[in-house]
Amino acid sequence: MPTKKIDLLQLTEMFHSEDICHDTLARLRWPNGAECPRCKCTKHGYDSKTYRYDCYGCGYGFTALAGTIFQDTKLPLRKWFMAVLLMVEAKKGISANQVKRTLGVSYKTAWYLCHRIRAAMAEANTLSGTIEVDETYIGGKVRGKGHGYKGNKTIVAGAMQRGGDVVLQVVDGNDRQTLHDFIHNSTDPRVRRIITDEWPAYRGISDEDTSHETVNHRAEEWVRGDVHTNTVEGVWSLFKRSITGSYHKLSAKHLDAYLDELEWRFNNRKNPYLFRDTLTRLLGSDNLPYERLVAQ
Repeated sequence: MPTKKIDLLQLTEMFHSEDICHDTLARLRWPNGAECPRCKCTKHGYDSKTYRYDCYGCGYGFTALAGTIFQDTKLPLRKWFMAVLLMVEAKKGISANQVKRTLGVSYKTAWYLCHRIRAAMAEANTLSGTIEVDETYIGGKVRGKGHGYKGNKTIVAGAMQRGGDVVLQVVDGNDRQTLHDFIHNSTDPRVRRIITDEWPAYRGISDEDTSHETVNHRAEEWVRGDVHTNTVEGVWSLFKRSITGSYHKLSAKHLDAYLDELEWRFNNRKNPYLFRDTLTRLLGSDNLPYERLVAQ
């Protein structure tokens, strides 16, 4: 069973066979013993060669992978475990090409594997306390266009709780309605403070429970006491270094998935059981067929 933080060598020593991997996932999914997903009966037979349980209550056959993101996978679980560790331990992310080389699989397999893991990392957070909010543009340069050209860029909004979690989301624009909706959906209604830059669309976000404070970046004001957006801007810096150094380029269609990965890794930065908890998330996530992924 995965315990605290482990490295790649420990992973290969602990999970050196498919039997051990299947047993680990079964115990993570059913801490009190296997349970039939159809009738909830806990009495069953078990075939250790096929990892199949046969329920004595309703006769249903199932495995620990049934109904999860692992369902129907043909990739050895040892490679799944290694991919999970590589993704959660890579502060700036890891590309599908690097996963391909490390695991010895095709690029298509590595790309699909990484996206299934990212799908399990998606979560909804509600922030409270003091919140920093900012937006940024993601996208490369276009030949013949100046530095300010944004026609090829995607807007991402971010909200960061001081000392806590971050919420990142692709948004349709940086207008008042869009940014206010993002803030309201990401924060507790009684959030204490919201700190932004001087962008006019943020005006009016305060209410009787919440103050709104700003720094004027246009006037070269970056910090005024404890009023700043440096924390959330640090997340932008980390993500953009991930694109430049690891991914090299991202599809706008899948950008939210990469943001989910960064959120999960960042919000669990102090979690010594991150590898175990990520496996548990995979077991709690529905299967993601390749056809549905590429059709999005």
